Amino acid sequence: MFDFVRTHQKLMQIILALLIVPSFVLVGVGGVQLFGENANTIAKVGDHPVSQQEWEGAMRNQLDNMRQQLGKQFDQKQIDTPEFRQRVLDQLIAQRALNAEVRNAHLTVGGDKVQKAVAERFPTLFKADGSFDKEAYVQMLTAQGMNANMHQQQIHDQLILEQVAIGVEGSGFVPRTVSKSISDFGAQEREVQELAFPISQFLPNVKVTDEMVKAFYEKNGKLFEIPESAKIEYVVLNADAATAQANASDEEIAAYYKGNDKRFTEQEARRSSHILVLGDKDKAAAKVKAEAILAEVRKNPADFAKIAKAKSEDPGSAEKGGDLGILEKGAFVKPVENAILKLKQGEISDLVESDYGYHIITLTELKPARLKPLDEVKDEIAAEIKKAKAGKLYSEMSEQFSDIVYSQFESLKPAADKLKLKVETVEGVSRQPNPILGAAPFNNAKFLTALFSDEALKNKRNTEAVEVAPQTLVAGRIVEFKPASKKPLAEVEAAIKQRVAVEEAMKEAKKAGEEKLAAAKKSGDATGFGEAKTVSRGKPEGMSRDVLTAVMKADVSKLPAYVGVEVPGGGYGVYRIGKVGQPAEQDKDRREQEALQINQIVAQQEMNGYIDALKQKAKVKIIRSVDSIKKQAE
Repeated sequence: MFDFVRTHQKLMQIILALLIVPSFVLVGVGGVQLFGENANTIAKVGDHPVSQQEWEGAMRNQLDNMRQQLGKQFDQKQIDTPEFRQRVLDQLIAQRALNAEVRNAHLTVGGDKVQKAVAERFPTLFKADGSFDKEAYVQMLTAQGMNANMHQQQIHDQLILEQVAIGVEGSGFVPRTVSKSISDFGAQEREVQELAFPISQFLPNVKVTDEMVKAFYEKNGKLFEIPESAKIEYVVLNADAATAQANASDEEIAAYYKGNDKRFTEQEARRSSHILVLGDKDKAAAKVKAEAILAEVRKNPADFAKIAKAKSEDPGSAEKGGDLGILEKGAFVKPVENAILKLKQGEISDLVESDYGYHIITLTELKPARLKPLDEVKDEIAAEIKKAKAGKLYSEMSEQFSDIVYSQFESLKPAADKLKLKVETVEGVSRQPNPILGAAPFNNAKFLTALFSDEALKNKRNTEAVEVAPQTLVAGRIVEFKPASKKPLAEVEAAIKQRVAVEEAMKEAKKAGEEKLAAAKKSGDATGFGEAKTVSRGKPEGMSRDVLTAVMKADVSKLPAYVGVEVPGGGYGVYRIGKVGQPAEQDKDRREQEALQINQIVAQQEMNGYIDALKQKAKVKIIRSVDSIKKQAE
């Protein structure tokens, strides 16, 4: 049943709407900065404008988030729809209306809560000693175009809005009797018998004439269309091509190496082991025990790992013979770190006291700092220099690329030869991007528009150089073009005959099934029906979704009840419902989960109602539609 609630939320919301409250859709209510009204205002919430720049920024953020989540499956054309654009604007308006209400109500939170929230949201900004790394925090915010005051104000606003959301959602609750009724509705069982009229039973008697085939062909012409397609050539100029042609001389490499010696210096590496005697209970006794172990270790230094495994009271390292790994600054308490830094390889320390107790430390490995030789890093430096030069080189090459593909309009070869690029060929290209091809350079809407323009299509001329991504230019030309056509009847006749035969057999199956359905409803008997089986929404017992939906929706106020179902491609089925009831054992955990989920749906409905009320109160006014902005941009 829990799966039923999760996969039938729309149905659940309809039920709840009839029993309790209006519907809900959760909206983000993060802090939004206010801007003055100008010519770019697309909506107003009271006296506060929503600018085109804000909406475009929100669109980019939404698309970037979805791009990260979907990866290669992301297709902006399928997502960036009129409905999606309007939803982003509605979300901004809802945020603005909620912010206005917060300001009017003078809601606030204490500075300590803001600081705590910052700490909780950025745990990686804490140093090993537990202090907050303010410098790293400022650097992170600077990269986002913010400062500490702006960020903490944003956190402050978010905390207030979260409190509002919790308060509103908390006001919605469902009585247990209602949640029990919904739970019972989903768990209901029905005893069903089936009488099937499969298509295969009627196919032998179906006669398909030439007239029927021709009529189907003419009526369903789109099924047999061959879309237009083109064989094209294209050339790509991008940053990689520029980098490949950049060069780095030995003199440049040597100068770079000399000026960046710190970058190519490997830091000193110290690996150590220790034995710990805890001093949290009796420090004096711990010291005596540690001194005895130290004497044993000094006597048998080769057995340090063996002694550590047997006597160290550090659970994290004892099993590893006391191994602490490579020293990292700030990873250990200061006395231990200082002792490791002073030891020579193989040397054993005196007792080192810390808050934990007494440590006996040995340095097991020491790799001194060293400057990597030039030969070892030469390729890396060359790549860096080429990358640095590639930006300027790309600019120079892009100008040449654009000029040549335009002036030498009958071929891409001159541009490819001049700039050492490759002419690629691909077939089956159409006017619209193909989602399967993803981010292929030629699979770009702007490039395809240029490729299928009248001039390029009719005269088979090069397109202009089209920027399909940052530092990526593509030019192409159509080599062969096949206009849209229709498959001849002779080629598809056999398939049409089979299709028509199935459709005619389906009509006969449905006719026979409906006659049986009418007779069964009149007589109430079970003659011809199969063995009874008990089904529910959560236990379909092999029934298809269409059949199960029809059986569970059937009116059972009078039993036996009958229902007929047309199964596409399968035939027709008549189903006799003899009994209706609840399962013998009720799952307590399932009911509690369902009650929780139902309450969550109601809480969401309450929040939506609150947001709608705030919109009305704020007197929202749409200045320009998002569709008009999109068309203007195009």
